Amino acid sequence: MLFFSGQGKLPSMKEAILRAVKDGVSAVQQLQSTEAVQFIESVSRRLAEAFSQGNKLIIAGNGGSLCDAMHFGEELTGFFRGKRKALPAIALSCPGHLTCTSNDLGFEEVFSRGIEAYGQKGDIFVGLTTSGNSPNIVRAIERAKELQLITCAFLGKGGGKLKGVADYELTINHFNTSDRVQEAHMLAIHIIIEMVEKVLFE
Repeated sequence: MLFFSGQGKLPSMKEAILRAVKDGVSAVQQLQSTEAVQFIESVSRRLAEAFSQGNKLIIAGNGGSLCDAMHFGEELTGFFRGKRKALPAIALSCPGHLTCTSNDLGFEEVFSRGIEAYGQKGDIFVGLTTSGNSPNIVRAIERAKELQLITCAFLGKGGGKLKGVADYELTINHFNTSDRVQEAHMLAIHIIIEMVEKVLFE
């Protein structure tokens, strides 16, 4: 158990908490920009269209972004705000596939190989990378474009190598660490799912 020695440390921790909250608010406020709103609307409509035409969503990321990819997928295959039919979404997260492919081909190919296995023309691939430089996401988007999938990138820190590459992109700027970027990404993902449900089921 940890104890604070004296009262002097409490205000500094409160200040740090308030700074963190302020940073989080600043990150998600970027979703109010014209570009971000257009991204959310365009991706929502394109995703709803893909589902209505029998296509699916494939999602990938590393670390926390992989957790976000899995969250994105389960909100669609399961439920979000209300009961409705399941929507086809696959997060490329199988440990067997990831370790097999990385062992045989290298980690940069783990997601492109998944796209090759599951992707069809008209499907949508979403790649999440807070740096925009993750080699396996870069390669995945390249492969998705080769197979005529629609590509969407959730980026941060200026966009990196993927800036301007995907069909749709969202970049959360002004943060050197991934956590704030991922928080804004997740809000955008939740709003996209909400809008998809609005288009398809209301």
